[in-house]
Amino acid sequence: MAARSLEIGPAGMRTARTIEILRTERGLAQRQLADRITALGRPMSNTMLSRIERAQRRCDIDDLVAIAEALLVSPLVLLQGSGVT
Repeated sequence: MAARSLEIGPAGMRTARTIEILRTERGLAQRQLADRITALGRPMSNTMLSRIERAQRRCDIDDLVAIAEALLVSPLVLLQGSGVT
């Protein structure tokens, strides 16, 4: 079986950047946001969040929804970019 590509496309890159922008606009450290996400029932370490923000880890749909909820935005905002807030 061939290994799946871990390449992150344009939507993933945009989402990663938007997460970082919104987090910093809200004055949250990665650990604080990761703690919020974990409190919502989606365990996430600050290392995992850091890797998502740097587009070194894929953000699956469950991650996306939990991150959006923790940032108090719609998941669509994360997908379309921070100019949608």
